[in-house]
Amino acid sequence: MHVLLTEDNALIASGIVAGLEAQGFSVAHAATAGQADSLLRTASFDLMILDLGLPDEDGLRFLQRLRRRGLELPVLILTARDAVTERVSGLQAGADDYLVKPFDLRELAARLHALLRRAAGRATQMIEHGPLSYDPAACAAFMAGEPVDLSRREQALLQALLQNPGRVLSAEQLKDAVYGLGDDVESNALNVHIHHLRRKLGNGIVETVRGIGYRLGPAGHASAPTEAPDA
Repeated sequence: MHVLLTEDNALIASGIVAGLEAQGFSVAHAATAGQADSLLRTASFDLMILDLGLPDEDGLRFLQRLRRRGLELPVLILTARDAVTERVSGLQAGADDYLVKPFDLRELAARLHALLRRAAGRATQMIEHGPLSYDPAACAAFMAGEPVDLSRREQALLQALLQNPGRVLSAEQLKDAVYGLGDDVESNALNVHIHHLRRKLGNGIVETVRGIGYRLGPAGHASAPTEAPDA
């Protein structure tokens, strides 16, 4: 899950980034509305966490501007403004959820998972794809009911594909989902993760669309691997 965090407090931002990444999220950080706007125009995100007290533009006005522009990205407001009127204003401005500081990182992660679940039209946390089941909150994958050991990068890759069924994702989009923005990634790193995912979940789990990118394979083509998974 690729999250855009818009938060001007460096200490709070670093804590959120570290906490969410430890739970399997990929997080890009913007300290201003202008930085967040630039990232939204150049990269793909699943969710946005938005502070209201930004140095260059009020968070509510920024959110309203994004919604007028047609941005449908789920947005969670994370702010110290705890009055009921502030919460109502935030939701009316286009936010999908509202969490007041101080907060528990576990609750933040749970709310993000719930927003993504709602956006995907799912009532439960578990994502089903043929014999494959994946629980993003527990970071657990199962093939025909049997647990499959996936690395953190493999989980991020699988989740990006499962959340975009039928959609072709470019290599850059998948790298953003797996590594985040700005990380120095070796040219063949994504191919290595795709190879490992195919070995563990079956060759049909990832389809290569030559010259464009990759997409989730048909549910009926997901099958148990024919050789032992990587250690």
